[in-house]
Amino acid sequence: MTEDLSPEDAFRLEVLLAQNLKAVRIDESNLVLHALTDQGEASIPLAPHCKPDKYLRLVREVLSGHALGSPGGYPVYLSRWTRHGQMEGINLGKLLLTGEPEAVVAVVYSPALTDELARHAWWTQPSIENARLMLRRDAVAQGAMGKVLADFLVEHLPFLQDDHLAIMDTVAVLLHSGVLAPAQLEATWKRGKRSNTHYVAFLEMAAGHLPLARPAHPERDAVHHAYADALAARHPAALALERALESQGQTFLAAAGEILERPETQEVVSRTLNAIGRYFSAGLDFDGPADLPGRDPCQAHAPMLEAVARLARTDEAPLKPIFARSTAIGSLMRRKIEPVTGPLLADIRQLTGGPSPASPGR
Repeated sequence: MTEDLSPEDAFRLEVLLAQNLKAVRIDESNLVLHALTDQGEASIPLAPHCKPDKYLRLVREVLSGHALGSPGGYPVYLSRWTRHGQMEGINLGKLLLTGEPEAVVAVVYSPALTDELARHAWWTQPSIENARLMLRRDAVAQGAMGKVLADFLVEHLPFLQDDHLAIMDTVAVLLHSGVLAPAQLEATWKRGKRSNTHYVAFLEMAAGHLPLARPAHPERDAVHHAYADALAARHPAALALERALESQGQTFLAAAGEILERPETQEVVSRTLNAIGRYFSAGLDFDGPADLPGRDPCQAHAPMLEAVARLARTDEAPLKPIFARSTAIGSLMRRKIEPVTGPLLADIRQLTGGPSPASPGR
């Protein structure tokens, strides 16, 4: 196949492919092939004798034939496999030698990704999506690339702007990786002041360990004393109320309130409601009103108990009929879901003791 290339390119590629290559990328705009070798980076300026897109296809066919024994270029069917983890029996490192962007995606999607392969893939194709995918793998998060990828995502998080799903997924990956420094965690949390979508992944993955925690509720000690017997018996509502009034619970409620006051997308609302239910139910059984101890309405903390029990039963189910009939986002969506979010915000105010949830960040 090299005879289809210009003589000088064919010779340079032959010399290059004789080395122990780690990865190859092609700068299509400048027609330069870059390679990562044991000695560092090497580059070949290409001299096409036909249309650039056709010539680059010829170059990739040469690379693929050398790396995979596939003279027709990178096998298209692999692009379907890669996104389902069906890469068994394929040497992932060889995919990085094909010069194909889709082959890099195959590597970063693979459950078999290693820290070294992540370094080579990152050199080949650094992007926010690839950083997220690779940082999901424990082998990468705990390796040398973990900090590199996390720092990149923190730096580029502001550029996601109104891509709310990408914001939630990026923050979730950063929290899952466990490699963020305390200052980075706090900075990411504080971004919720400008875009409350940043709080969602914290509520999903770091509830109970939120940065910049607020003070505990003034009634915490009184509730602990009043429900000492119920707490000792692990009564669901009593346990949930104590959790809500602790420092972390107050921080969680403030963040959840901030989100529900002004959510931007349907996904943001759904994930927030599911996070609220998981946090306050904590796997406990909240079936039926009889679960509330001391139902006497004269009891001082009965409204709080009822509020937290409702929050523990919260999930996205009431939203599904609304979202099934509408694709609205922003202010229009907020008006449509007010019958669902309004009562939840009232319960949050009941548990935080204010007219509206105070800002969870400092």
